[in-house]
Amino acid sequence: MSIRQAEKSELRIVKNITRTTINEIYPHYYPVGAVAFFLEHHSDENISKDIADGCVFLCTDAEQNIVGTVTIRKNEICRLFVLPQYQGFGYGKELICFAEDTIAEGYDEITLDASLSAKSIYLKRGYRETEYNTIETGNGDFLCFDILKKTTSHSGKAE
Repeated sequence: MSIRQAEKSELRIVKNITRTTINEIYPHYYPVGAVAFFLEHHSDENISKDIADGCVFLCTDAEQNIVGTVTIRKNEICRLFVLPQYQGFGYGKELICFAEDTIAEGYDEITLDASLSAKSIYLKRGYRETEYNTIETGNGDFLCFDILKKTTSHSGKAE
């Protein structure tokens, strides 16, 4: 398993990982309007900008299959997705550790918007809820999510 920075030519790969995961996992946690909101939020434009800014990373398995992605913007973990068929094999944990360690090199705190499907994972890793948000989406649906934070030692390791 390895993690490397995504290249501009890999937009379709990042988009595929993101959209596939949202389409297969999120309907179990969110109403239709919220799922559509997530898909729109992770648009080609937003992903392309993040890749151009050098903050998108890809995780590969031992056979060099690209299985997941994470975006790190300053002290924020964003767009962390592992393809559904690769979930449960430690790729998500590796991406989280990579993101936390990267952020801890320069910041005292890590922040993220937690999806319902991943919230318990982050809470087990020492994140704390700091804010609750609700966004009205299409179809009269609502997207509810928490902002989570975790303190780092600012020496390259999250606490």
